[in-house]
Amino acid sequence: MPTNIFRIVKIILPVFVSLIFLDSLRYKFTDATETQVIFGLLDGWAASWGAAGLFAHTGLFSQYVIGTAELLASALVLIGMIPAFKRLQVLGSAIGLAVMTGAISFHLFTPLGIDPNQDGGGLFVAACIVWASCLTLLIINRKEAGDLFEGLTGALFSTHSRS
Repeated sequence: MPTNIFRIVKIILPVFVSLIFLDSLRYKFTDATETQVIFGLLDGWAASWGAAGLFAHTGLFSQYVIGTAELLASALVLIGMIPAFKRLQVLGSAIGLAVMTGAISFHLFTPLGIDPNQDGGGLFVAACIVWASCLTLLIINRKEAGDLFEGLTGALFSTHSRS
């Protein structure tokens, strides 16, 4: 029985993460009012720290940059459901975890707050569930995550000279 549940979780989590990320893109990529409120509050907060424009339309952490990261994470998590591409799911889960860590942190530690669009905190709750789902996918795929990390560190910090 637990094996069947595990198989179902390995299917449900990537689909869930992707659905939440892909659903958010209609707000981020169309410059919806809800998105303007959130990124406007964040940009105002950043400006108070001397980093005006950080969350603006052309900023380093604009809605388009974050949306693109979510789109990439969704694609990688879904493609990674194919056994030969499992490492891509690890990469997508790591990107998703990073994006959601930022989202949760900004909700908790900036004037954005948990309920910036008066949705009862639904956006914040979704971010927390997606964060937990991405972390769970990384734990489930920990062997592949370790292999990927080892390969990346080997490529970046290799002490062998290339001739």
